[in-house]
Amino acid sequence: MDKQTQILATALKLFVRFGFHGTPTARIAEEAGVANGTLFHYYKTKDELVVGLYNSIRDEFSAAIAKTIHADDFMAVRFKKMFVTSVHWALDNRDKYFYLQQFQLSPHVHQIPPEKLKEQISIQSQLITDAIHKRLLIQQPPELVLNLYNGQVMAVYQYLTSFELEEDEQRRLIHSVYELMWEMLKYNG
Repeated sequence: MDKQTQILATALKLFVRFGFHGTPTARIAEEAGVANGTLFHYYKTKDELVVGLYNSIRDEFSAAIAKTIHADDFMAVRFKKMFVTSVHWALDNRDKYFYLQQFQLSPHVHQIPPEKLKEQISIQSQLITDAIHKRLLIQQPPELVLNLYNGQVMAVYQYLTSFELEEDEQRRLIHSVYELMWEMLKYNG
């Protein structure tokens, strides 16, 4: 593992455990096995490290979704794949998913330019916008529909991480919640 990757992995572990303010950069460097100067070579400030880690994780999450969505699939199939992939990615990457939530609720989110934030959610936004225009989803602002969608991903994730369920039960629950969400968001005009 290269030094920058080691710094990011260590920062993730510590930020999730102790928060942004409770994690000094000296501790990140020490636990990553690098000098303070090395950490600051890659990230000029702690804030830059916090944002850089977010961008790295968000890009990984978006890439996972992009792999499962195919343009030749029906829109409803793409929407379901996006939901199922999001939940499974969150379950498989708990610290990273927690970090995304932690970051999005922090003042650090304002350090990311609006165009970068739009780029990071472009796959989800485009799919939702297209589905609204084709009258497959409710006729509400795409940003609202995306927030409703994300809320359902978070709710399923929280439930599944709070209760030990067999894999088949998990799969059934994810699909059941998807069907409930689809009923909530589908166009009924």
